[in-house]
Amino acid sequence: MAKKTGIVYVGIGSHVVALDAGSGTEIWKRKLKGSTFVTLHIDGDALLAGINGEVFCLDAKTGEVRWHNKLKGYGMGFVTFGTTNEVSAAAAIAAQQAAAAAAVIAAT
Repeated sequence: MAKKTGIVYVGIGSHVVALDAGSGTEIWKRKLKGSTFVTLHIDGDALLAGINGEVFCLDAKTGEVRWHNKLKGYGMGFVTFGTTNEVSAAAAIAAQQAAAAAAVIAAT
């Protein structure tokens, strides 16, 4: 079995934690103000974190805060995400096509 590569992002407590996908070793962590429930969304090299009705944009590689929006006037509820990042969509399609091609090659 091939070793996993990449990063796993975890929202726990008032933290976002990046773990090495192959070993589980912590790469970085970022404490965010707020509650104990953090929602996450990857958008290219940005990691969006929603907590207590606010949104933080973190650098996915370093955990540094790029920007923060308090979303004043919208309440303190859970935050969900959707993006229109065409680069991310194109990368996802390319990855799916590459995986399909690799499966065909492996089967022959």
